[in-house]
This record gives sequence, structure tokens and C-alpha cells, in this order.
Amino acid sequence: MARKLVMAVAVTAAVGFTLAGCGLQQPGTDDGGDSKGSVTIYSPRPSAITDEIIPRFEEETGYNVQLVTLGAAEIADRIRAEKSNVQADVWWGGTSSLFSPAAEAGLIEPWGDDVLALVDDEYQYDDDKWVAEQLQLQLFAYNTELISEAEMPKDWDELLDPQFKDKILIRDVAASGTMRAIYSAMIARFFEEDGTPDRGYEWLKKLDANTKDYAANPEDLYLRLERQEAAITLWNQQDILAQAKQGATFAILEPTSGSPINTDGVAKVKGGSNPEGAEAFAKFLLSVDTQEWLANNAFQIPTIELEVEPDWLKGLTLKEFEYDRAAATEHESEWIDYWLENIKNQG
Repeated sequence: MARKLVMAVAVTAAVGFTLAGCGLQQPGTDDGGDSKGSVTIYSPRPSAITDEIIPRFEEETGYNVQLVTLGAAEIADRIRAEKSNVQADVWWGGTSSLFSPAAEAGLIEPWGDDVLALVDDEYQYDDDKWVAEQLQLQLFAYNTELISEAEMPKDWDELLDPQFKDKILIRDVAASGTMRAIYSAMIARFFEEDGTPDRGYEWLKKLDANTKDYAANPEDLYLRLERQEAAITLWNQQDILAQAKQGATFAILEPTSGSPINTDGVAKVKGGSNPEGAEAFAKFLLSVDTQEWLANNAFQIPTIELEVEPDWLKGLTLKEFEYDRAAATEHESEWIDYWLENIKNQG
């Protein structure tokens, strides 16, 4: 049975936290002294995470970090452009649709045994060239002042019911890794049966007919949902719970057939100037202490086993939506391009 998580009960986090937006930050500077050298990290992680994790890493290990914050897709493009003049040591934050092509292109290289020992084999990918740090559930979210749990759609196909027309607000799909993953999963379940995306396209047309509008970015999505322009959205658990912790009247609902689950990871950039520092960062990031902080304060679902699991995580079923992941990865670009050209705002 799908379950709702209301933050007034579930949140145990100790610090203020929001996951809105990623911009470009100036890298740090090497302060000399006891520093073991500089580790350059490219990451889409929000400052609420990096401002906590990176100083801890520096203090514990003696390395100095230069941080560049960009969108995950922008990082992939930048690392590709810098192949002949590598600038980064670590790529922290991305999914298989970004890491796997980078691995195939020889842009990232395998982690050492000390890092791989921290993560189960099932979360090691592309010949150990990247490992998953966290899981993200793609699910339903809603404004509790506009709609109750009982009134919510309980599964994906119920989103198409005419009663939800103009009650759904969606982040613009083409620019969003989260939404691309959701839409590709919806098409892939039909593609697996038919060998064609046609039924998936028809499903998305019906969803478009019920969609009031598409938000330009995550911040726009949260603002408009809180302003009650629409009651329902599709998004990941981490960002919605972070917004709820800040006071937004949001809750999440796991669809009864399950949630598409993204693996979000970390990779070592091939040819980086400080591979030892990259290894040290990954070992720190994947340690129990660091992952417990991220689970308790950033609503992150870890890929390692925690000594103490936070209450909010215990409240989730973590049921995975079944679909052909290989087909979704292979065809994502063409499917989303078709949606953009032939479906969006045409319902």
C-alpha cells in the first residue's frame, strides 16, 4: 500500500536545509600549511550539502578542495570538453545516463579497492568506473492544503483520470533528469511489451491533457505548488522532503506499483592531477558517518548500510517500479525529443 510521509512527524534533521537550485561557485584556494594538495570536485550538489561535507573532508584528511558547482548534464559536457586538458579530479553527482557514456568515452576511470570495498557490487557500474552513493525515488508529491491523501491518485495510470485535469504541475521535462527518468520509465514499460514507444506516447498525451503547466525549474515548481496553482506534481523524495522541512505544506506518496529509482553516484575523472585525493574524498563520502549525516539531514537514501536508519526512511516502502532500464537508457533522448516536439502542451 502506498504510504504518505508528513514532515511534522518524520523529520529528525538537526540543521536547516533546502535543495533548491545549483549555480556556479568559485573554486576554493589552496591555503598551504598542512594541506596535502588540492582536490578539484565538480558537483551539482546544493550548497546545503557541500558546505557541510567539504569542510569536514578537509579537516579530517588535510586536503584542500576546489569546488565547481554546475548542473549534472553541464558537468558531463565540461568533462568531455576538457578531455585533453583535464581540470577535475572528482565528479560527484550524476546518474547512469550521464556516467555510462562518460565511462565508454574513457573520461572516468575505476575506483581503487578501498573505495569499492565500501559499496556492494550491485552499486558498482561500468567496470568500477563509478559507484552509486544514493538512491532517489521518483514519486508523487502534493500540497496537503489542496488535496488529501485519500483524494490522491494511487498509481501512475490514475494520473490520467479526467478528475485530475489541471490539477497537475510538472517540471519542464527536457531539462530535468528527474522528469526524463520518469517519462522514459513510463514509455519503457510499454516498449518492453510492444517493441515500440507508441503506447507510451499515447499515455504521455493523456498526461499532458491533465497537466496545467510545466515549471521552468525546480524553484519555480516548488513556488507554484506552494501558491496552490496546482495540487499534484511528480518529483523525487529528497527535494520534496527538504521543502517540507522548510515549512512547505508538501507530502509524498509512493505509487502502489512502485517508484522508478535513480542511482546517483560519484566518479574519478581520468587524468586528474590528484587521483590520491579523489580516492580519499570517495572514501570519506561513502563512510558511515558521512552517509548518516546525509540521511538524517539531506533526506538521502544511502547505498551503504547505516547503523541507525532515520525515521523518515523507515516510513518508505522503497518498492521499485518495473520497466526495461536498458531500453530507457538507450532511447531516452529520442523519446524525450518526440515528447517535446509532438506532445508537450498539445493535450
